[in-house]
Amino acid sequence: QVQLVDSGGGLVQPGGSLRLSCSTSGFTFSNVTMSWVRQPPGKGLEWISSINGGGITKTTGSVKGRFTISRDNAKNTLYLEMTNLKPDDTAVYYCVAASFEAWGQGTLVAVTS
Repeated sequence: QVQLVDSGGGLVQPGGSLRLSCSTSGFTFSNVTMSWVRQPPGKGLEWISSINGGGITKTTGSVKGRFTISRDNAKNTLYLEMTNLKPDDTAVYYCVAASFEAWGQGTLVAVTS
């Protein structure tokens, strides 16, 4: 079955960096558009970025220039490189395969001094 496993979150100071990973299985990863979505504490879901099988990306304005989505089709893995992190980036981050309505379990990113 389709499985998505998020990892890489943690506690980081403002200005720091993290790389999130999403390991996938159960489907042909290279054919599927993948996305990152986040949910800040007490708030709703926010779409962050998407990448199609060919590597074309879209990213929301609030993180453009700081966050970079990428994928390794040979490893069936999605990434989110996050730089210059801000306290407002604190959230649980989820990878999503919308075609299958599948979500990872989420990984917490906490940006605090």
